Amino acid sequence: MRRFVAGMLAVLMLAAVGCSGRSSSGSQEMVIRMNIGTNPPSLDPRVTTGLPEAHVEIALFEGLMRLDEKGNAIPGAAARYEVNDDATVFTFYLRDGLKWSNGDPLTAEDFVWTWKSVLDPLLASEYAYQLYYIKGAEEMNTFTSDPKWENASDEEIKAEFERLAQNFGAVALDDKTLRVTLEAPTPYFLSLTAFHVYYPVHRASVEANPEAWFRNPDTLVGNGPFRLVSWTDKDKVIVEKNPNYWGANEVKLDKIEFYLIEEESTATTMFENGELDIIESGVNTAELDRLKEQYPNELKILPDLGIYYYLFNVEKEPLNDKRVRQALALAIDRNAIVTQITKGGQVPAYALVPEGIPEGNGDFRLNGGDFFQEDVEKARQLLAEAGYPNGQGFPTLTILYNTSEGHQRIAEAIQEMWKNNLGINVQLTNQEWGVYLDSRSTGDYEIARAGWIGDYIDPMTFIDMFVTGGGNNDTNWGNAQYDALVNTAKKSADAAERYKAMHEAEAILMDEMPIMPIYFYTRVIMVSEDVEGWSMPLTSPLNLRDASIKK
Repeated sequence: MRRFVAGMLAVLMLAAVGCSGRSSSGSQEMVIRMNIGTNPPSLDPRVTTGLPEAHVEIALFEGLMRLDEKGNAIPGAAARYEVNDDATVFTFYLRDGLKWSNGDPLTAEDFVWTWKSVLDPLLASEYAYQLYYIKGAEEMNTFTSDPKWENASDEEIKAEFERLAQNFGAVALDDKTLRVTLEAPTPYFLSLTAFHVYYPVHRASVEANPEAWFRNPDTLVGNGPFRLVSWTDKDKVIVEKNPNYWGANEVKLDKIEFYLIEEESTATTMFENGELDIIESGVNTAELDRLKEQYPNELKILPDLGIYYYLFNVEKEPLNDKRVRQALALAIDRNAIVTQITKGGQVPAYALVPEGIPEGNGDFRLNGGDFFQEDVEKARQLLAEAGYPNGQGFPTLTILYNTSEGHQRIAEAIQEMWKNNLGINVQLTNQEWGVYLDSRSTGDYEIARAGWIGDYIDPMTFIDMFVTGGGNNDTNWGNAQYDALVNTAKKSADAAERYKAMHEAEAILMDEMPIMPIYFYTRVIMVSEDVEGWSMPLTSPLNLRDASIKK
């Protein structure tokens, strides 16, 4: 999942709202106000890719399973499940009386229809590949890549899609029973069903207004613990308790207000003034030392499963030369970035996959080791071999980042390092979150800031991002050997073979260097001592389903 925040930088600030509440009517409501840092481009869980929108979606929707505070998959919309002996067939039994937020009954067919819609090539969901574990899903989503479909009409594509969908491995046996047949055993499949691309959406609402159903409280019909009240661009999204949620009696909050403030200094000041209760994104990293001292009981630095990195658009010269990409990666001081700029316990990254993912009795990252270290002399040599001795003749490239003071500080530091170490100049430009995502996905950039949080606890959540043509591969890089190794790891039931293939794939990626790892994330959070019941598993957005204020 794409991370919006920078620097330390997923700082969650959770504080008491008090029993007096904050409703405009003066009634005593339990309300939490959280900054998510930017305006979500969408709240359609089938197509979104970033954390800002995920924080809202986890309040509005729920998958078959959900994650507890330790990241374990526990029953969500499904009351229970069964799995066959070789772990290729899961049967989910929905809870009795499940309803959408508008009161309509929610059935197993709603999940099947939603998953099919994710795979529809006309939707162009970047996360469709996360359903490829289901039998028949990949062919349903990718058949249009065959040149013979290049000039096909939408009607022709829909007809072929429906034909292929007859073999889809997800089937509603009745209103309450869903059988899912996988292509191969997938150890993290249960966790995937808690991920947003597996959330169900309300078919009638989507079909009535396909482009904007998620914008309006009357048409955003969800099945989560909260329902949409309002969405004001560049201000806030407000949700309230959903009385039709199966676990409504467990939900203690009346409302959540998601603020969309991009300026870190503004968000931090608002928190300190009591105007915000949570900052998921937007703590001023320049103030982190003071905040540590001033809020010793509230400030916590926790492990995270994510990486902050730069993308190289390999179709742009001179970034189409591997030696140039390697030179740029070798010429920055990651330790200086994490100690002088982000200051939140981040770890310099010399690989793609962070620590924290088990491999047998060990750890995938520790077993694989680092792939490189800073080496300015080698970087200069590589740049000279590519035809740019001492940076001479090297074109002025541009670093793109989404608007954030933290991202800007990091980009400025890298700009200076490349100037001092390689003699090259780069420019900086920033864009609002949605525009920035569009620029990346269309290849309208040269170098771009990126971040990724694991969607489940397995190396594959990082490795499969960079397959050729992958929905989250914005580098335009592809490698057939890499693709084959990823496919082997996905299809193999042998753990040793899986990990071996993923280590080899990561080695190819780090040699080709279409991305430049910078650091592995931590979660720097501030939690009011008056708040309890919130959870933040490694692979999940902040979840306020069970949050409350001490009385």
